[in-house]
Amino acid sequence: MIEGRATARYVRTSAQKAKLVMDLIRGQSVDRALATLRFSQKRVAGHISKVLRSAVANAEQKEGSAGDVDRMFVSRCYADQGPSMKRIRPAPMGRAFRIVKRTAHLTVHVEERPEAVAAPGDPGSAGAGSSRRGRKRRSARRPRKRSNARG
Repeated sequence: MIEGRATARYVRTSAQKAKLVMDLIRGQSVDRALATLRFSQKRVAGHISKVLRSAVANAEQKEGSAGDVDRMFVSRCYADQGPSMKRIRPAPMGRAFRIVKRTAHLTVHVEERPEAVAAPGDPGSAGAGSSRRGRKRRSARRPRKRSNARG
């Protein structure tokens, strides 16, 4: 299975903000993830799309790669906290406030989906386990108490 990985380091955003966007694309196909990032309102989405394109290019360069981007998906993506820059801002009455400018390291892993070929009589196919579908599951709770107020 072909895997590609790319990392952007020292991106000027907080890891918390980047994780919000990363959660949107995790597990999606590459084309769908790029479309999601393109129409995202977050500024960090542009940085993540660059990293995603780089990961796809890295996967295509590996030996044995079919070069089929349609079969690739985002297997893992995460944002780690980078070093923070500490700055001082003047405050009233001679005081100073500290400003922390955070950075993040963005990492995206892409893989090719394995082609699963299911046999017609395979028990793991779509028809298995459908006998319980549509029935309501009974819980093992005690019955509800009825109120004594009769009108």
